[in-house]
This record gives sequence, structure tokens and C-alpha cells, in this order.
Amino acid sequence: MEIVDYQDETLSFEQRAKDLVSRMTLEEKVTQMVYSSPAIPRLGIPAYNWWSEALHGVARAGVATVFPQAIGLAATFDENLIYDVAEVISIEGRAKFHEFQRKGDHGIYKGLTFWSPNVNIFRDPRWGRGQETFGEDPYLTGRLGVSFIKGLQGQDKKYLRAAACAKHFAVHSGPESERHSFDAVVSPKDLRETYLPAFKECVKEANVEAVMGAYNRVNGEPCCGSNMLLKETLRREWGFTGHVVSDCWAIKDFHENHRVTSSAPESVAMALNNGCDLNCGNMYLNLLIAYQEGLVTEEAINTAVTRLMLTRMKLGLFDAAENVPYTNIGFHQNDCQEHREFALEVSKKTLVLLKNENNLLPLDRNTISSIAVIGPNANSREALTGNYCGTASNYITVLEGIREAVGKDTIVSYAQGCHLYRDKAENLGEARDRFAEAVSTAERADIVVMCMGLDASIEGEEGDVSNEYASGDKLGLNLPGLQQELLEVIYKTGKPIILVLLAGSALTVTWAAEKVPAIIQAWYPGAEGGKALASAIFGEYSPVGKLPITFYRTTEELPEFTDYSMKNRTYRYMTKEALYPFGYGLGYTTFAYRQLQLNRTKISAGENVQCSVLVKNTGNFASDETVQLYIKDVKASVEVPIWELQGIQKVHLLPGTEQEVFFALTPRQLALINEEGNCILEPGVFEIYVGGCQPDARSLQLLIGRVMEKIVLEVVGEAIELEY
Repeated sequence: MEIVDYQDETLSFEQRAKDLVSRMTLEEKVTQMVYSSPAIPRLGIPAYNWWSEALHGVARAGVATVFPQAIGLAATFDENLIYDVAEVISIEGRAKFHEFQRKGDHGIYKGLTFWSPNVNIFRDPRWGRGQETFGEDPYLTGRLGVSFIKGLQGQDKKYLRAAACAKHFAVHSGPESERHSFDAVVSPKDLRETYLPAFKECVKEANVEAVMGAYNRVNGEPCCGSNMLLKETLRREWGFTGHVVSDCWAIKDFHENHRVTSSAPESVAMALNNGCDLNCGNMYLNLLIAYQEGLVTEEAINTAVTRLMLTRMKLGLFDAAENVPYTNIGFHQNDCQEHREFALEVSKKTLVLLKNENNLLPLDRNTISSIAVIGPNANSREALTGNYCGTASNYITVLEGIREAVGKDTIVSYAQGCHLYRDKAENLGEARDRFAEAVSTAERADIVVMCMGLDASIEGEEGDVSNEYASGDKLGLNLPGLQQELLEVIYKTGKPIILVLLAGSALTVTWAAEKVPAIIQAWYPGAEGGKALASAIFGEYSPVGKLPITFYRTTEELPEFTDYSMKNRTYRYMTKEALYPFGYGLGYTTFAYRQLQLNRTKISAGENVQCSVLVKNTGNFASDETVQLYIKDVKASVEVPIWELQGIQKVHLLPGTEQEVFFALTPRQLALINEEGNCILEPGVFEIYVGGCQPDARSLQLLIGRVMEKIVLEVVGEAIELEY
């Protein structure tokens, strides 16, 4: 039997993909450009559905290991850990894919093209999809995004274990209710300083296989058909060679909502001609009409389909199984004990201890005879998972985790207390119908664990399950429904309270910050998150998470949700004091910093500099520490961030031990973005801070006993322009 070029495994994928496309009819090519691509039997091309999700585990495809939600993963500040999480996800994705293929199941969510990670900047805490991101900081988002992509795609020189997709490109973070018609107006400075850096790193450093366009417009152009974003920036400037996919049914927004085109053929032509290769939706079936009307060329269609076939070839889908290194991954590796145990350890690292007055935590389980676990999230599986999740084979809620953790003689009682956001738990009940039970439960306990916050039913994506509250976004930052009132009622019992917040975003808990002795931000901690929480509460380990977002004091200090300027947003530009700052998090031990040094304190523009610091565990608990480096440009010619995170290192120290930590600073990290969007390294003075938090007054007030080290670096010479 003759082997044609696209079947010849000795040829390059590029040669094979081009040959394969050359053998397709125009109609066949167009059918391959929608997410549910049918088979072409005569060419041996099987059906393939491009739409799969893997935000924090293989999602929507049955049983898989469910890791903490992405915002919780961000709280680890741990690049290596995120790589390992993504590696497990892709192994399970492979295990499931191979089994689905053997069963002839080519359906949605069953492929190897995962539309993750979400590297949008969580610029406003009201955005419901912020839980899917790695937080508000471009540097942290970029580092974790790169690690996630590398872990997902694997390190084989020829084949991808899975194909990652950086989304949503770009300048996308709400409001959800307006995303199909909204125009995000952004300055060149904010675009290049805040909204694009993580995407660039995903492309240039991680070689991400796909990029997904956003629903909204940016400065008048719809993202999935933007010349500026897709052609000029992504492909020409960054040299991206993978494929671009639209967000789902985003292209029909061009004529229906954005009204930048007048018909479906015009919309698909705008998308294709500006570099969108794959349509999540069915609009691209209009490409045949667009072709007949002279709006697109067959050459443009060929380019797009070749990119798509190239991705499938990189995944090994056209090659003999024995030649693809990942085909030996078996179904037994999905949701295996090793992966579940790892997910539990990851959950532990995501928890952020916000307050621990008089060292209430950890509890001594041997001295407590009764614990009340109260709140709408105390026994909620939904509060464990967040959105875009898989189905776990085992769930452990906070209530279940505490019951498992204590001895048989300790009484653990439970009361729902209130509904998550309504004023009653039962439809026919009266308002506050669970208050009396909660009070009685608290009165009979030595200590109360209050489990409050949100879940994906009220923060998430427009059009998903999250419409019931505010199209997925939050109406405000306060605890919804009767939760705050319930907290105050239980506080009046006089029993010590540990407040556990399960939410994918920041909440304004100013009353609790003043009154409640212990607060833990648990995010959506994964399938067995309740066990991780119980382990922290009883001191089996020290919490090590840091906030990847700012907790604001009021909603009033925030700019309008629709304002995409970074002025007064995030720790980099906010003018008021945070309730709990970005980068902050307590533990059961303390760390001291000393001997911050640079190998040179004066450099010429364009030179690198080495930085080192000694970190010591000065407490009684073995623990990880997140060593954070921030840079402040003291004499910038334009407005720049107050300071910026530019380095993270994780260390694990036993009590009394010390370790030297090193950072390498590049000219790009010292450069600024001017008003025109150019990257300029100016001569001047730079303050470098290293510690366990950012160098703001509020963090240092909260972290009493921890030292923030500071050193000054001078850059001399002429200003130079750097590659962005």
C-alpha cells in the first residue's frame, strides 16, 4: 500500500499537514474549522471535537482528579507545583482520551486540546470569572501560566502530551453581562504593562499551542477578528505559529452585538482574514458563502486548516501508537490514588491564613470536647470545586474533614445557619429559618468554625449556572444574603470563631477582620479540600498560601467596573490601604530576612544584576516561605506602579534554620512602559525590596515580627529602548 506524504512519519509535521490539506475539497476544509470537526473517511481523518477544558483538572468529561480552583493554585506562588499539577491533568487527559477513542466516543470535552489556562488579569474583584485566573499581577500570572502550559504540553521534542490554550486574548475581565457587546478601551501603556505580558510569556517562553480570542472588543476591534491583537501583535511581533480559536459563538457577536459587520459572511471573513483559525460555534460554516462573495480566499482557508492539522499531528493523532510516547498512558492512571493524594497536598498549600489573633490556631484536638461547624458552605460540595470542574470520585467537605480529624469523644455538630444568598433555606420557610438552630448549636460548643462565602452558582460565567445572582459577577464585595447577619449573631454567643471563607474572589470582611479571632481564605480548595482545612486547623502543617489578589475595604473605592484603566486598581496602582494586601498570608511560624545584597549597586543600562538574601525560620513550625522581590522605580519619567512583584522563590525551612535565596534581575524587569506603549529602560534609582510580603505599611503591620529588607540600585547611562 502506497504511503502518501501526510502519512509518512519521517517527514516534518509541517510538510505532512500541508499535504493533507491539499487533498481536501474546499467544503471538507471548512468543516474542519468548527470545533466539532466531522470525520473525512476517505483521508483517514477521524472526527475530532476541539472543545476540552482543564482549568484545575480534566473538566466536564466524567471522573477526574479535581484540584483547587485556579485562583487557589495562584495562592501557592509556586511555579514548580503548578507545573506538576498541569502534568497530572494532562496525564489524566491522555488516559481518558485513549479510552474514549477505544469506545468510539469523539464527543465534546473528550479531546486533547484543552482551553486552559486563563491568563486574564483579575483587575476587578467583582468579576465572576476571576476565580479562573492566577490573580491580579502580570508577573505572577505570567510565571504560573508558563509553568501550567509546560506541564500540560510535556517536554517531548516532537509530540505534545496535550495542547494548551492561553485565553482570553485580550483585555478581558468583565462585566459578564456586557461581554458580547462591550468595548474595552485601554491605553497603550496599560495594554502593554498589564494586559499583554502574561500572554506574551505564554507564547514566547512556553510555546503555547493555541490562543483563544475574547468576546469583547478592544479599542473598537472585536478580539476574535482584531488586526491589532491577532495579526500585528500575536503573529507578527511575537511570532506565534500555533492556532487561534474564537471564544464560543463570539464571531456571531460581530454583527449581532458589536455591529462592526452587517452579516454572518462578513463576520467570518473578518475573523479568518485577521488570523482566527478555529470557530467555537458554527459561524464558520458561512465561510463557503464568504468565499463565493469574494470576502475570503482559499489560500486563507488553507493556512488556517493547515495550522489545525499541525496541532493534531503534534498530538500524535495521525501516527502509529507505538511511535507516540504518551499512548502508553493507561485508563488506570486517571483519578488514581497517587493523583488524589497529590491534589490534597496541593489543597493544603493554597490556604491563606488572614488572621490568627493570640495564636488561636492551631487547635489542640485533645483539649476540645465539642466543635460547631456552621454556615452555608460547611457541608457544600459546590464550595469545594468552583467552575470548570470535573467530577471527583470522593468529596470531603469542611464538616466531613473536621469529623474525620477529631477523636471519637469529640462532638462535632452542624447547622446550615442560612442559605448562601437567599433570606431563607426552605422555600416555604420564613426569613432566617435556620438562625435559631445555628445559635443553639454554637452555644453548646467550645469553638465554632463558620464556613461562609460564595460558590460557582453566584460567581462565574454569564450563560453558565451563575445567572441567578448577577450574570456571574458579584453585585458587591460583602458576604451575600444573611451571612454577615448570621456571623454577628453567632459572635454574640461569646464562643471563639474560626471563619473559613470559601470563595473564588476577594470579599470585604471588615467586620470580621476586627471582631473574629481567626480567618482562613480557602478559595475553592478541591474535591477533598475539607480534609486540607481540617489538617490546617489542627496544626498538622502550617498554612503557606499568599493572596494573589487584593482584599479591598469597600466597594466605593473601586473605579467603575467598565473602566479598564489601571488607575486605582490592584496593589500596583491603588491609593488606599488594603484590608488584606496582595502577597500577604500568615502561618504558624515566623521568618526573618537579613543581608540583602546585590553583586553591584550601580550598573549601566542593559546589564543584569544578581540579588541574594538570607531567610531564617524564627518560629517553631517547619514551613514553606514565599520569598517575594518587588521593584520600585523612584525617578521614572512617567507614572509607573507603586512597586511591582518581579521575583518569587519558594523555600522550606525547619525551625531555626536559614537559607540563602538568589534572584537574577534583567534589564526588562527594570524597564518601564511609557504612554505610547514603548518599553524603556531609563537611568535612575530603583528600590529593591525582599520579604514575605509586599512592602506596604498594611502588610508590615499585619506581619508583626517579620522584616522587609530594602536595597537601592542605581542605573546609569543613556535611556535605551528594549524589546517589549
